[in-house]
Amino acid sequence: MTREERLAILGPVTVAAIHARVAEAPEPSDDVVDALRRIMTNPGGQIPAAPSAPAPRAA
Repeated sequence: MTREERLAILGPVTVAAIHARVAEAPEPSDDVVDALRRIMTNPGGQIPAAPSAPAPRAA
């Protein structure tokens, strides 16, 4: 969704209120930034390794 689409849906008063609220928030600590960076670069976590061979089927 583009900025213009959000503005059309929410309206300028709501967008201004959101911007004001965000401006009140404190800056995140370095620990928080590092944790979020890890999450955002690999959101699904580690990918499990595939088994090397399928398990034998029971008879």
